[in-house]
Amino acid sequence: MIFDWQFAWDTLPKLMAALKVTVAATVLGMAVALALGLALALARRSRLQWLSWSTAGFIEFVRSTPLLVQIYFLFYILPGLGIELSAFATGVVALGLHYAAYCSEVYRAGFDGIPRGQWEAASALNLSRYHTIGRIIIPQAIPPVVPALGNYLVAMFKDTPMLSAITVLELLQTGKVVGAETFRYLEPLTLVGALFLVLSLISAAGIRGLERRLQKWVAQ
Repeated sequence: MIFDWQFAWDTLPKLMAALKVTVAATVLGMAVALALGLALALARRSRLQWLSWSTAGFIEFVRSTPLLVQIYFLFYILPGLGIELSAFATGVVALGLHYAAYCSEVYRAGFDGIPRGQWEAASALNLSRYHTIGRIIIPQAIPPVVPALGNYLVAMFKDTPMLSAITVLELLQTGKVVGAETFRYLEPLTLVGALFLVLSLISAAGIRGLERRLQKWVAQ
């Protein structure tokens, strides 16, 4: 097979449009994962045993089941419960829930890395648990775990092709559709791989830049 540059150029606009769907799903899914992951990490550290244990059970369940199964579950079960979401929204929720379980463990490692004296000092100053966590613990715990959270961002980006299972026309699925219509798979799939590579490298560079800025902020 010979790579047809003209065909690749003509195919690129379709792939770029699909790339927007992939990026949107990743960004929104990661926003859900970061917020929900932090909430899960805090709930797991709760003094209420029932809340801590149930949260730990939820996290282990999500981490121990495949993402594709969770996507199918949400897509086919939620409508039966009266929750109507589009395929794209369902995909974002599935990605967010799945990676929230992993992000919660990253947050928990950050919390565990804070010296016990910080908690004791806050208690001695009669600060509430809310202010202790929000103003003392989280600002110190987050910067060291940014690289690990960034790794999950890249991983989520590469997992977005699974959304094609619920009819979301993301980047890879669009490449497959173009190939099926034209019987030429070399060009679209090569471009898909190149676009994933470029976006992954850009994401990694952005994460490293954020890490450096946070380190400077903490040092000040």
